[in-house]
Amino acid sequence: MYPFMTGLVAGAFVLSSLYHVFGVKQLKDIARFSLVFSFALLPVAMLPLLLHLQQPLRGIEVMMTPHFTSAIAAFGIVFTTYGMIVASELWFVYRKHFVETALAFREIKDKSALQSLQYLLFTALTLGAWDVSHEALEADERAVKKLAGAGIPVACFLHGYAGFIFGSVKANALWMTPLMPVIFICSAVVSGIALCILTYIITMEIRKQLSKRRRRAYPELPSAEELKSAEAHVVAMTSRYLLMFMVAAITLELLDLIFRGYTAVKSWDILRSVIYERDFVNIFIVQYGLGNLAPFLLFLVPGLTIRRAVVGTSLVLLGVFMMRWNVVIGGQAFSSSFAGFMHYTLPIWPHDMDSFKEGLFGALTVAFIPFFLFWLLNKVMPVFKETH
Repeated sequence: MYPFMTGLVAGAFVLSSLYHVFGVKQLKDIARFSLVFSFALLPVAMLPLLLHLQQPLRGIEVMMTPHFTSAIAAFGIVFTTYGMIVASELWFVYRKHFVETALAFREIKDKSALQSLQYLLFTALTLGAWDVSHEALEADERAVKKLAGAGIPVACFLHGYAGFIFGSVKANALWMTPLMPVIFICSAVVSGIALCILTYIITMEIRKQLSKRRRRAYPELPSAEELKSAEAHVVAMTSRYLLMFMVAAITLELLDLIFRGYTAVKSWDILRSVIYERDFVNIFIVQYGLGNLAPFLLFLVPGLTIRRAVVGTSLVLLGVFMMRWNVVIGGQAFSSSFAGFMHYTLPIWPHDMDSFKEGLFGALTVAFIPFFLFWLLNKVMPVFKETH
């Protein structure tokens, strides 16, 4: 779950940067959505590591005492830098919203306790910058573009270093390849874009249901048909970029596999038995077949529908997760001395704290928390409100 979650963080940020840095106007609607979602994913990226540690309270030491003598310790610097960049970019994007909301609450004379708290929150979020003139908003846009440009290499390094950790382990024949960081980065972008598309579709479906119920009381709300049209347009445009990154990720993974077979180093015998025999179903059927080929064909067929996009993005996420599974679990399935194999059994039902943290329910908890954080962030930074 750890390399999977960090990949989602980096991929979601890269999707938002396609609009802010490269000016892809068609992605404007989903760019703000993916930026907020990336920020919701960020605190959860370290959660699998904390669950795995026997002394998780010491995990903060990575953040407080960063240094470059260890890849994990250097992660503290990268993670902190990336978090500051995303938080700063979000502030510039939503500064106008913070100011307008704070001023609106200030006008209310008899505030309730909740309204007073909201007024204090949005006043604090303005950081004293109340200027929303045209020149100030243009300066915000320039700042967002610079931060997004600086954030792309940091986001790639954030996940590339996870591949660096695996690729630098000389004792493990499956992990030892210089292509590992690049493969991780490409698949991270694929998984992040796929998750943003899937979450965007789910959120738009909820909005359509709410619109049907509330449109009688609030006729200014967009109709379900208007929301459906906007949803289809955004999904169709975003899926094109998903296809591009999928091609790059699949090419690199197959290139690595072919290169290993062609060079046939002394560890190739054990690797061949792992790849083509023990993990054949996981790698070629689930990862490449269901997770790469099937969604690639679904997105390639003209006239992409919302249902097909849901199935395609779900399969893409399955494929990327299985790639992480095959690297982490498959890499530890055989001994360093090539003396034999081990079998991993996933704990399904937790009977104690350890089986919860290391089992299915721990993974589901890690997967659920970003959606809850996204829901909370949307209360403060609405992803569908026009900010500039």
